[in-house]
Amino acid sequence: MTSKRDQLSQWTTLVADTGDLDAIRSSQPVDATTNPSLLLSVAKQPQHQHLLMTAKRFAGQLSPSHDIGLLCDAFATVTGSEILNSIPGLISTEVDARLSFDTNAMVTRARRLVAMYRELGVERDRILVKIASTWEGIRATEVLEEEGIRCNLTLLFALPQAIAAAEAGATLISPFVGRIYDWHLKHGLEITGPDNDPGVQSVKDIFHTLKSRGFGTVVMGASFRQLWQIEALAGCDKLTIAPNLLDALAADNGTLSRALDGTDIEDIGTVAPINEQSFRWQMNDDPMACDLLADGIRRFARDQETLEGLLGAI
Repeated sequence: MTSKRDQLSQWTTLVADTGDLDAIRSSQPVDATTNPSLLLSVAKQPQHQHLLMTAKRFAGQLSPSHDIGLLCDAFATVTGSEILNSIPGLISTEVDARLSFDTNAMVTRARRLVAMYRELGVERDRILVKIASTWEGIRATEVLEEEGIRCNLTLLFALPQAIAAAEAGATLISPFVGRIYDWHLKHGLEITGPDNDPGVQSVKDIFHTLKSRGFGTVVMGASFRQLWQIEALAGCDKLTIAPNLLDALAADNGTLSRALDGTDIEDIGTVAPINEQSFRWQMNDDPMACDLLADGIRRFARDQETLEGLLGAI
């Protein structure tokens, strides 16, 4: 029998969502993604302490100034390069979340990440730079994509973010299923399955909207809590999934049906683009998206600060 994982991989590119490098090797995804929380997890694992020392040497070769931000970027790119040895596809590496409201700073940091990867022998065609889906992050993406630096717009919780990112030419967007699910559970919604799961429905809406408007932006559902969330999005361009859920799919030989198909959606043509005023108003008018975007930036910023403290002590 064919497992659900094998069935899913016929329609959807599978991406690892973990800080466990050994799990990436064993689960054999196509792509992998990192963020400050996952990098912090790697940095704390005894078996990966050599990566910390390699990053310190690498940062020292680039600059003798003991810049902690450079050291963090060195660790991110050294870890990303290590992951690329185990996968055939792309690695996503995140710009410091504390820059999420500074377009120029995000552009500068993204360029540095790409240059550092190049120093490690990794070309930009294997890299996605992750940027928060703020208005400023979307504008940074527009600049970077024009330069050939491909971007992954993360912390995406609402359709206006997805449309604005696609209009800016983003290579990929990562709408978060699980955090939307968590927010609605916390606010009293009883979720019994994919049909009334706001996270699943959000990704479906984003997928159909972008495909119907003819955008080439890749939609990658992220942050899963339940297997049925993944199954309900079978056929999404990409899904980034934790190893335990990938293992559960591999162990299940039941039948999986394709839920999303971008080839049979009618192109509705050109519509008015989202400007800054409409973007900010629509986000302000969506309490869930506002809460989760702000919370996600804060969480990544705190983990970045913790990672800086750990790296600064070596």
